[in-house]
Amino acid sequence: MLEDSLLLLACLFLIVGALYASVGHAGASGYLAVMTFVGIEATVMRPTALCVNIVVAAIALGHFWRAGHFRWSLLWPFAATSIPAALLGGWIELPARWLKLAIGVVLLASAARLAWTALRPPRDPASPKPPSVPIAMACGAVLGFVAGLTGTGGGVFLSPLLLLFNWADTKRTAAVSAMFILLNSIAGIGGVAMRGWTPSGSVALLALTAAVGGWIGAWYGSRRAAPATLRLLLAAVLVMAGAKLAA
Repeated sequence: MLEDSLLLLACLFLIVGALYASVGHAGASGYLAVMTFVGIEATVMRPTALCVNIVVAAIALGHFWRAGHFRWSLLWPFAATSIPAALLGGWIELPARWLKLAIGVVLLASAARLAWTALRPPRDPASPKPPSVPIAMACGAVLGFVAGLTGTGGGVFLSPLLLLFNWADTKRTAAVSAMFILLNSIAGIGGVAMRGWTPSGSVALLALTAAVGGWIGAWYGSRRAAPATLRLLLAAVLVMAGAKLAA
C-alpha cells in the first residue's frame, strides 16, 4: 500500500472500528468499504479485513463479556458449523472479478441490515427464545462460509437473525455476534494462510488503529444503545462502496 493511502486507511479504520464495536461488530464490511474507496485490490482486501476483525472483535467481546451479556448456550450451535465453513470459504480463491462482486453484495446486504435496525419502530418483544439446535447449526454453516469467502466475520448477518426472530435481546446479540465474528475471522484467515498468504507490516498498523477505535466504541456500546443516526451513516457508506464493487 502507498504511504498516503495507508495513513488515510489508518484514520478511517479507527473511525470504523469505533462505530462497529459499539454494536458488538468488528467492522469488516466497513473496512472493505473504505479500502474500496482508496482503490485497494480485492485480493488484498479480504485477508486485511479478516486480520483487523480478529483484533477488534476480541476487544468488543471483552467489553460485552465483562458487562455480563455473553452466553455460550446461544453461541455454540452457530459456531459449531460456522468455523469449518469459514475455513473452507477462506481457502477458496475466487477470480478477482467474482470476489469483487461477492464483497459488493455483502456490503449492500450489510447496508440493508444497518438501515433496518436504525429505522424499525421500537417495540417491546416477548422474552427471547433461542432457536433449535438444527436451525442454529444450519444458519451457522451458511454464515460461516460467506464470512470466510468475502473477508467478513458474519456477525452483520447473525445479528439481524437473532433480533428478527427474537432469539436474543440487543445486548446479548452484540456479545454473541462479537464471539461469532472472532471465531469465524480466525478460521477465515486460516483458510487464506493455507494458500500461502502472509501478513504485511501495513496490516499491523491498520489493526492497531482499528483496535483503538474498537476499544472506545465497545466501551460505549456495552453500556449505552448505539445511536440510529450512526447506523444510517454507515449504511450509506456501504451502499456506495457495494455499488462500486458490484457494478
